[in-house]
Amino acid sequence: MDHKMSRSPWVIHYDGSSCNGCDIEVLASLTPLFDAERFGVVNTGNPKHADIFLVTGSVNAQNLPVVRQIYNQMLEPKCVVACGICACSGGVFRGAYNVIGGVDRAIPVDVYAPGCAIRPETVIDAIVEACGILDQKEAVMRAGGDPLSVGGAATWDGGVELGEDGFVAAGAGADGAGDAPAGKPAAGDVPAGTPAAAKEAE
Repeated sequence: MDHKMSRSPWVIHYDGSSCNGCDIEVLASLTPLFDAERFGVVNTGNPKHADIFLVTGSVNAQNLPVVRQIYNQMLEPKCVVACGICACSGGVFRGAYNVIGGVDRAIPVDVYAPGCAIRPETVIDAIVEACGILDQKEAVMRAGGDPLSVGGAATWDGGVELGEDGFVAAGAGADGAGDAPAGKPAAGDVPAGTPAAAKEAE
């Protein structure tokens, strides 16, 4: 039997610290109007059942452990989609004192889907892109390989760590507090060479 996970991907959504604009659009993509279910997409609240992790909003000291906990509870193979420019790079809040950066400061990101707010069509494009990566990871696992050698995990720099006081110390990690690391996306851009959903037309 030719089994492919992409035929029925289950997604879990987490709002990092967004303005709720992207959250509304992610939920809109699951309604009958945009009908993501035609691709077999099912929304779940259980990380152990999810194949694709949709994250909106930037990462800060409070939600960093939560994002990592959800990611670690998901079974392999799994994909992460950064939904909206705040999730991609921190967006307009990138230099704020309480913003560490985009989702890739916490966990490996496989697909970057920019937008402010992200459009439902872009969310669906990103899920379809993630489905292709899921199939690649599954093929690697069936061959006895490591799924972390495919997608965002293969090039991830480890993100940032919190100090004992619960905050990221200035100069810690690759970029210090509040800045995106060198070579990572600036506001409005996605990293070169990484999968990204098509940018919406102006």
